[in-house]
Amino acid sequence: SSIMHRLGFCAGQLGSLRLRLAGQLLPARAMSLKVGDKLPAMELVEGLEMKKVNLQELFAGQRSILFGVPGAFTPTCSRVHLPSYVRDYDKLKAKGISQVFCLAVNDPFVMQAWSDANGAEGKVRMLSDTQAIFVEAAGLSLDLSHLLGGLRAKRFVMVIEDGVVKQLDVEPDPTKATCTLADQLLQSL
Repeated sequence: SSIMHRLGFCAGQLGSLRLRLAGQLLPARAMSLKVGDKLPAMELVEGLEMKKVNLQELFAGQRSILFGVPGAFTPTCSRVHLPSYVRDYDKLKAKGISQVFCLAVNDPFVMQAWSDANGAEGKVRMLSDTQAIFVEAAGLSLDLSHLLGGLRAKRFVMVIEDGVVKQLDVEPDPTKATCTLADQLLQSL
């Protein structure tokens, strides 16, 4: 419903926080990133130079979008999700969005190749959560060990203003992209 959408929900609930200690998953805790929260001061990796970027610094002083996908080069992510942000980039800028970022639990080399294959350069910046640390801490991890070899990101989109989450939508089915597509997000900006 539109009320749920305005509150930052997308038909599903967020996952729970799971921490990794010496390679082991600890029990889930009832915490997750939500609307009104400040992004954590965690580092992700960007680009072939493997540049470490701090989330709080990256999103400070601007209104940006961060969307997450289960994996680069996977069917829904490649056919629908990333292309929606590349296609609608100018419309998002016209609505006051400074930058668009895509996050996946993939290495930065795969993310760069995926960006190149989709014409995303100069429109969507690719961020690698190489060990799923951010998605776990944010409650946005998805165990796809049976399909993709480990933890991945849930399909989500955030509107972030000066490092604070203002909107958060999560797809209830990671194989589909509906409420996290750029054209849907444009309706709420």
